[in-house]
Amino acid sequence: MTQNAQKAQNTQVIRDTQVIRDTQVTRGAAPLTLVLGGTGKTGRRVAARLTAQGQAVRIGSRSADRPFVWEDPATWQAALEGVGAVYVTYSPDLGFPGAAETVEEFARLAVDRGARRLVLLSARGEERAHASEDRLKASGADWTVVRASWFHQNFSEDFFLEPVLSGELVLPTGEAVEPFVDADDIADVVTAVLADPRHIGKTYELSGPRPLSFRDAAAELSRATGRQISYVPVTLDEFRAGLEAAGAPAEFADLLSLILDGRNAHLVNGVEEVLGRKPRDFADFAREAAAAGVWDV
Repeated sequence: MTQNAQKAQNTQVIRDTQVIRDTQVTRGAAPLTLVLGGTGKTGRRVAARLTAQGQAVRIGSRSADRPFVWEDPATWQAALEGVGAVYVTYSPDLGFPGAAETVEEFARLAVDRGARRLVLLSARGEERAHASEDRLKASGADWTVVRASWFHQNFSEDFFLEPVLSGELVLPTGEAVEPFVDADDIADVVTAVLADPRHIGKTYELSGPRPLSFRDAAAELSRATGRQISYVPVTLDEFRAGLEAAGAPAEFADLLSLILDGRNAHLVNGVEEVLGRKPRDFADFAREAAAAGVWDV
């Protein structure tokens, strides 16, 4: 990891710790909202918004006072104590083997414990993720599903941070396009649907305002940072071999393959439907992140 990437990661850890410190407070007897993945890209944003509204929030993460670990169901019951609603994000991905069964087991426990209001973050066009949605719906919960496109913040907080810092996005996506969506827009939608029972039983698909190829994204990042960031195409097999060499799950290559067949290349209007406004453009995200120093070299 480069020094700047480590700096960005350390800054994020500080922010995440602040969210945990600020939101793990129970106000009277009001039911809590459990935010799973509460230090992640969307979870910490949802937790911050709920807290700003004066709602009682519990962070669901390995580092929380009451640790929540997807792989350890023994941690779930304590995390659900006093909870009335849950924002459900599954790591590493809803489409991975075993995810549907795990989500089903958690959802049934949540409903049994009195947390009937479940809002699930899912993915557009990923059939295996949709199996997890079906299992959650069958739990008897008052559910809402939010299906998102790939995040803007994958370039600043996650998968593509190191490649952007190095100046090369080496990916097997060719000229295929994806209407990247901003994590802040996702968090605004999730916060809104948690608060309004009119969204129960509905599925919303979220995208940004325009489709971009990874070559387009690299060009926007170059403009925002003032340095050259290139897109370097490789084959899917080459990319998969690189994942294996790095010790990363090969399933991540399958996620990128969803972009290749164009199933999510079209725009959807979930942000407008819930919030009554347009989603944020990738160029605006890139300028803001660059101004914050995320990609300083």
